[in-house]
Amino acid sequence: MIIEDSLLLELKSVDTFSGVHLAQVITYLRLLGLKRGLLLNFNTRLLKEGIKRVSI
Repeated sequence: MIIEDSLLLELKSVDTFSGVHLAQVITYLRLLGLKRGLLLNFNTRLLKEGIKRVSI
């Protein structure tokens, strides 16, 4: 999902993030020409524990 043509939002529901998830967001950012992204995991006790900020 792209927000305001400047932020990529990748939604997941996994036990933990892996390197593949991070690589996927970085690839999307490069292909779309964006600099910022958020990787959100909804499978956590608190949502703030499942947020990872990605910048290239």
